[in-house]
Order: sequence, then C-alpha cells, then structure tokens
Amino acid sequence: MTTLAQPTGTGETPRVGRSRLMFASMIGTSLEWYDFTVYNTLAALVFNRLFFPSVDPLAGTLLAFSTYAVGYVSRPLGGFLFGNLGDRIGRRAVLMLTLLLMGATTTLMGLLPTYAAVGILSPALLVLLRFIQGIALGGEWAGAVLLSVEHGDQRKRGLLASWAQVGPSLGTLIGTGLIAVITFVLSPADFLGWGWRLPFLASVLLVAFGLWVRRGVRETPKFEELSRQHATAKVPVAEVFSLHGRRLLIAGASRVGSDVLYALMVVFTLTYVTTVLHLSRPVALTAVLIGTACNALSVPFFGALSDRFGRRPVYLAGAVLAIVWSFVFFRLLDSAQPALIVLAVAGGLVLHAVMYGPQAAFVTEQFPTRVRYAGSSLAYTLAGIVGGGFAPLIIVTLFKQTGTTLWVSLYVSGALLVTVAALLCARETAHRPLEE
Repeated sequence: MTTLAQPTGTGETPRVGRSRLMFASMIGTSLEWYDFTVYNTLAALVFNRLFFPSVDPLAGTLLAFSTYAVGYVSRPLGGFLFGNLGDRIGRRAVLMLTLLLMGATTTLMGLLPTYAAVGILSPALLVLLRFIQGIALGGEWAGAVLLSVEHGDQRKRGLLASWAQVGPSLGTLIGTGLIAVITFVLSPADFLGWGWRLPFLASVLLVAFGLWVRRGVRETPKFEELSRQHATAKVPVAEVFSLHGRRLLIAGASRVGSDVLYALMVVFTLTYVTTVLHLSRPVALTAVLIGTACNALSVPFFGALSDRFGRRPVYLAGAVLAIVWSFVFFRLLDSAQPALIVLAVAGGLVLHAVMYGPQAAFVTEQFPTRVRYAGSSLAYTLAGIVGGGFAPLIIVTLFKQTGTTLWVSLYVSGALLVTVAALLCARETAHRPLEE
C-alpha cells in the first residue's frame, strides 16, 4: 500500500499523496456529520414516535433534540482524552481509534429496540450511545485537520485544512440523500417500522473506506520531529489552559456563530417546513440536499481565498452577511414556495461556507505544534456545546414559547456576533509559519 510521501523542499506533496491526504482528512468529518445528519433528520421526522411516544409531537421533537445535545456535551471529554493522546502518541493512531469508535456506536443505533419493545430502556440506550459517540467525535476533528495542515504545502494551509470542513456537507449530503431515497422507496409504515435503521447500518461502508485510506497516511512530519527531539508535552491539556488560555477562548468563540447557523439551516428547516408550514417531507429534504451541495463546493474556495486575503477578512465577511441572512431566511421560508425555500437554505449554507472555509486553519494556527491537537480539540468541543449542541433545542424552544421566528433570528444573530468579537480580537495567522 502506498504511503503518503513527505513534502518536498518546495512544500509540495506528490499528487497521489495529496489525494489520499485529502480523503484521509475528509472521511472522519464526513462520517461524523453523516451520523449527526441521520440522527437529526430522524429526530425531526420519526424519533418522537419511536423513542418518546407518550408526549405530543413538538415536545417529542424537543426530547429527541435533547438527546442530540448529549453528543455535544460529551465531546469535551473526547477533547481532553484524545487531545492529550494526539499530542503525546501522534495524530494518526488517534484518528484510527476515533473512526472505529464512531462507526461502532452508529451501527449499534441502527440495532436499537424501540420504546414499544423495551420501554424506557430504549431512549436510555440511545442516550448512552450518543454520549459515547460524542467522546469519539471530540477527538476526531482536530486530528483530521492537522493531518492536512502539518503534512502539506504551508502556503496553502487554508485550502488544505478546508478539506476536513467539506466533510460536514458531504456527510450531510450523503445522509440526507440516503434518507430521501429510503422515504421515496418505502411506505410510511415500513419506514417507521424498520426503514429508519438502514442509514445507521450503512455507516459501516464509510468506516471501512476511512480505515483503508488512513492506513496509507504516515504520521505528520512536525509531530515526528517533536518526538525525535523528545519535546512533546507531558500533559498537553494542562499546558493549553495554563499558557494558551486567551488563544483557546478566541478559537472557541470563533466557531459559535457558524455552528448555530448550520443548525438553523440543516436541522430546524426540516421541523419548520414539515410541522409549521405543513409542506411535504421531500420539499424540506430537497432544500437541504441542494444547500449542502452548494456548501461542499464553496468551502474549499473560501479556504483558498483565506490563503490569499487572510483568515480574518474572509471569516468576518461571512459572519456579518450571515447576520443579515438570518432575518431574510424566514421571509423566504414563509412564502411556502419550494424554489424560495431552496434559495433560503442554499444562501445560508453558502454564507456558512464563507466562515467554514478558513475556520479549520484559523483554529489550528492559534496553537504551537506541541499542544496543537489538544488546543484545537478543546476549542472545537467546548464551542460545540455553546453553539451546535444546544442550538436545535434552543431554536425549537424559542419558537414554541414565542410563536414567532423573530426571536430565532435574534438568537442566531447573537451567536454570530460572538464570532465577530472573537475575530476582531484575534491575530492574523494566514501568512505566518506554524508556531513550533
């Protein structure tokens, strides 16, 4: 099996190695968001009946999204655990372990008995699997980004890091597309009876491909150099908190707005279109499919753009425009016109890509090599709780309590303003060498 070649003196990686590196970086986040998309979609469509059948539909959706949040709450544990390991034993070994753990928990979700079969044990097992899955996810993202950033051309770190950022859109696209096909092929009764299990079980294919790709990628040169010099951190997480607290706060806060915006576009759209507007499920799924495809195509472009113009200008432009779009979004949805619903979701997810493209490089560039895995993992996971983890729950609760989307738009705007503040306090990192 071909292993990834070391970068040459010009900073270029051979083409075959670049392709494998791209897939190795992308596959973990693709699986992560495939898993989350399948869960999110089914939570919005059927989990209120399968696992929480004794409550009204909207309250059942709230409970399902609460279980979704558990996967975010447990992420910092993964950030602590795998962040320490990634800076002590290496990026590659940790990434193999997190991929296996993610795949195992998702497959088991597809085998869970429902509430009708085992009662309260059913949602309890669902919560447990979400908790374990969150631990694995807490160590995946940073390693996937570092695999690209520390291996590749240092002049193109924004582009290289953005491949891991394509994973969420790709995973969302695959997950949503598969569910759309299953709902089209199966009757509603069959989908509710057993069809919902198929997307969970299909994740085995992504795991197998990911393990094959990552086996062919060697440890990053920067970590190998640290190991040779016996300069790795003994307790990386402690070093992050004691020496790099300000950087951790900036890196984490920069992620909040994009996470909340993504939850609005991808998660709440399904609930709003089907439950409030009373439109068909395919209308909502089609809008999300087209939007995530636009997002996936846009992310590398804006990552590359940040290599040229800097991380902060590109990132800030996306955050400011997204604030405006958070109000335009519901005006388009409320038209109940399929074309305008697609425009609402696609436009929002392109603006998300403006932020998401430079984000991975921006976050990882905040930390020196000896604690880069731990620092990036903690920034990612802690921000995930504040941002993406509770965003669906908060959005549904705001709408349920107020009966208006204005408060939802204000909440999303507030999260985006947190990102703006973090970027204004940050240093520009695009044209500096990685800190050793």
